Amino acid sequence: MTGHSRRDKAATIDHTAAAATPLALPTDRELVMRVMPLPADSNANGDIFGGWIMAQVDLAGAVLPARIAKGRIATVAVNEFIFKQPVSIGDLLSFYAHVVRVGRTSITVRVEVYAERNPANLRVVKVTEANVTYVAIDHEGQPRPIPKD
Repeated sequence: MTGHSRRDKAATIDHTAAAATPLALPTDRELVMRVMPLPADSNANGDIFGGWIMAQVDLAGAVLPARIAKGRIATVAVNEFIFKQPVSIGDLLSFYAHVVRVGRTSITVRVEVYAERNPANLRVVKVTEANVTYVAIDHEGQPRPIPKD
């Protein structure tokens, strides 16, 4: 490679398996989590269970609301969840998030998941996107106002 790092190569995304037009990785979202699925997370076909991916999205999506709420939060709604491509053992998943809406007691977050595949010929694809709503709760589990600052 002449002057290009591994990170430079990872900066393009294929939104389909056939790779239409490469785009830049999100810059208006925060990288909130990275994880690599293991064989125990896969089904008989070798694909990662959708439920495992949903659990990871819930964890990643909670990062920003927890900071904003300054305390306990709970997932109250999955408003949208789209599986764009299968996830395989060995894919390095990067979870990007941004806040869509802050209400009186709730926060809605958009989470996008990208997979880095085939390190020898690196390819990055968007595999999942979701909108998840969390509510700030007090010690009794009741909704509480989001702090203003």
